[in-house]
Amino acid sequence: MSAPNTMKPKAIVLTGYGLNCDYETDYSLKLAGAESYRIHINEVISGEMGGRKISLEDYHILVFGGGFSWADDHGAGVLMASKLRQHLGKQIERFVRDGKLVLGICNGFQCLVNLGLIPAFDSQYRERNVALTYNDSGNFIDTWVNLKINPGSPCVFTQGLSTLELPVRHGEGKFYAAAEDIDRLFENGQVVLQYADENGQEAHGQWPLNPNGSLQDIAGICDPTGRIFGLMPHPEGFNHYTNHPDWTKKKEALTRQGEEIMPGEGEGIRILRNAVEYIRTAF
Repeated sequence: MSAPNTMKPKAIVLTGYGLNCDYETDYSLKLAGAESYRIHINEVISGEMGGRKISLEDYHILVFGGGFSWADDHGAGVLMASKLRQHLGKQIERFVRDGKLVLGICNGFQCLVNLGLIPAFDSQYRERNVALTYNDSGNFIDTWVNLKINPGSPCVFTQGLSTLELPVRHGEGKFYAAAEDIDRLFENGQVVLQYADENGQEAHGQWPLNPNGSLQDIAGICDPTGRIFGLMPHPEGFNHYTNHPDWTKKKEALTRQGEEIMPGEGEGIRILRNAVEYIRTAF
């Protein structure tokens, strides 16, 4: 019997220009078993960091994290996408062709959409087909949401999962697309996450279950291969059970029932661990 693969996939978390979730994302990837590095966008572009050469080809997982890149000037993720397309477009496309993983969280999701890396219909990774626009409320929202996971999706990151509870914090998170493109997303299994109630049933647009007015409650999509995944909720924001606002209540309820205290790990780590296990298998 062969020994289990204990390889540590190398992950790169982009930093700089207003991205502000890099520490939590880096930490969460390490909890999931990755060898993770926070690297400034300019260092990736120059190919040098601290006197040593770096290249995307040396990594297995590329993460576009949350925050407010370029202060969301001209729209969330727009300027970040423009800079990356101009300086790293070919490297990113090669990264995808090599079978590696790309994750976009919140502002990173907005960037992936603007780059055209998702939904990438017919494997066209430069065409923009969907949008993430202003919340219906007109306000920034910071709350926790329940999520229904599509079991028929090819998404690498959500295999074996059925529901999740994660935080959202954004001002431009409403998923919008033409009706025919939304139908195509569902037909292809590219709709990965939908906002839901506490029983895992779709929100049907009801606020606050659907916090931003996303069409068809869409909270996350992937490319046709399932290796590129973008979502508005923050998996790195639930890396430990004490991140949850009701953790003391849940802990007390378990104690009174004579049950074990909740495990230290938060639900968001499961998404990242799936990525780590995929790379271990594929490489």
